[in-house]
Amino acid sequence: MLLALACAATAGDVEDGAAAIIRKDYASALTHFKLAADQGDASAQSSLGNMYYYGEGVPQDYAQAADWYRKAADQGNAVAQFVLGFMYDKGQGVPQDDAQAADWYRKAADQGNAGAQLFLGLMYDNGQGVP
Repeated sequence: MLLALACAATAGDVEDGAAAIIRKDYASALTHFKLAADQGDASAQSSLGNMYYYGEGVPQDYAQAADWYRKAADQGNAVAQFVLGFMYDKGQGVPQDDAQAADWYRKAADQGNAGAQLFLGLMYDNGQGVP
């Protein structure tokens, strides 16, 4: 019963955070996403990554964005895997690493993320970070 209540609260925080982003109420979005992210919600973690990546309501901080994206990516969030791959590809907030970029792109591509499929294909075409 307690777990069901926690899951419902987490889902509510993610929805409230997304609504706050649309209203450009970044302080509220940050609060809601942080509550859900701290409970392990991958969508909220990815959303926090977005906030730090784009500097929405927080100072732009690629390293902080990468930390949140990694938490979501480690749980299988394809969007976070794609963005983390891009960050390794470009050296944003993490050391530039072609092999890491390809690994994260591959994980997202395997889940059908079209952006990751494109970027992974380009890496193969350029012989960059792949065998």
